[in-house]
Amino acid sequence: MVTALTMALYFILLWFGGQGTPQNGPAPARSNARSPHGALAVPCENCHTLTSFKPIRAVPEFDHGPTRFPLRGMHQAVSCTQCHISMVFSNVGTTCSTCHADIHRGQLGGRCEQCHTANGWTVRIQNIQNHQNRFPLVGAHATAECESCHTGGATAQFSGLSTDCLSCHLQDFQAAKNPDHQALNYSTSCQSCHSMNGWAGAGFDHLRSTGFALTGAHGSLDCASCHVGGRFQGTPANCYGCHASDYTGTSNPNHVQSGFPQQCAVCHNTSTWFGARFDHNTLTRFPLTGAHTTVACANCHLNGNYTNTPSDCYSCHTSEYQGTTDPNHMTANFPTTCQTCHNTSQWTGAASDHTWFPIYSGTHRGEWNTCADCHVNPSNYTQFSCIICHQHSAANTNSDHNGVRGYVYNATSCYSCHPRGDE
Repeated sequence: MVTALTMALYFILLWFGGQGTPQNGPAPARSNARSPHGALAVPCENCHTLTSFKPIRAVPEFDHGPTRFPLRGMHQAVSCTQCHISMVFSNVGTTCSTCHADIHRGQLGGRCEQCHTANGWTVRIQNIQNHQNRFPLVGAHATAECESCHTGGATAQFSGLSTDCLSCHLQDFQAAKNPDHQALNYSTSCQSCHSMNGWAGAGFDHLRSTGFALTGAHGSLDCASCHVGGRFQGTPANCYGCHASDYTGTSNPNHVQSGFPQQCAVCHNTSTWFGARFDHNTLTRFPLTGAHTTVACANCHLNGNYTNTPSDCYSCHTSEYQGTTDPNHMTANFPTTCQTCHNTSQWTGAASDHTWFPIYSGTHRGEWNTCADCHVNPSNYTQFSCIICHQHSAANTNSDHNGVRGYVYNATSCYSCHPRGDE
């Protein structure tokens, strides 16, 4: 008796054109049936079983590698019929859009592989080729998820999205309280202070934006030190605007009492208040030279008088003039123009311009140690007579000069004929 299985095998062979020899019967003719899969050079048994055409074998013996679409990643777990909807296996596309609907609505073109891989739809930053468009992903943006900017899932906007910081960071701008960006009317150009690396550590180009360079100690100050009460607009740029208390509180010297100018930069720099320097040579009529350069300001500016300080030597050196005994300046009625004999390096070694009686070479130069050797009358250093030093009497002098034409003795008559002072 012919079993059902035997009959099924018989008809299968007939379908695919096989030959069979029924028991006690003639050999059947070759079937002209064609495969529904088209030109597929694969034995039927590689996919089908002897039981029926459907379902096919759990693991078909078919190498998809040599085809136009090798199976990789998640495609390896997809059933054949999910892609091969038609029975003709060659009648199927090889592009992603053949099977996958474009949720981006054509905004990014049809090349899904630019961002996605066969391993899954989830996009990693490395998959998007460094975001090669008008907004490269650098800094913290390189680690952000696509959905952070392209919100809305299937309805997200990918092309024409704004590159302005505020379009994504409006909430950050509104929530910032240190300082309060909205209350202070800060610019919404976030990049003027922030970088792509993070919100923290914002930097502000103070010189470019305000014209006031933060140098010295100003560079390490907190913004609120100058911008008191969150005031950023209209902050004074002059030193006194911030340092009024320092100016009024200074007592060495007392700036207020002395009438010092409020332009602190005249003496101070931005590094420190201490060690202030005043350019006396440029800003006054009295350049500091010699020993004056090492004298404390208060030595000349008595009682904090910086505005009407006299510039003549005697005003500061009265005690030296009055106390000098070699020679006694007061007794000799010396002029109070100290610079006639002294210089600013030191008091000792004063030299008089002896133009009224030039001391040349010879005995008048180097023989005597002090002025008093010739100026025996300390009360009058302008009085001079040769006889005072040369111990001549008028009578002897006159007799020695008998016959000298035009000779008449007086205090300077000797010098008229003896100009070098040589004996």
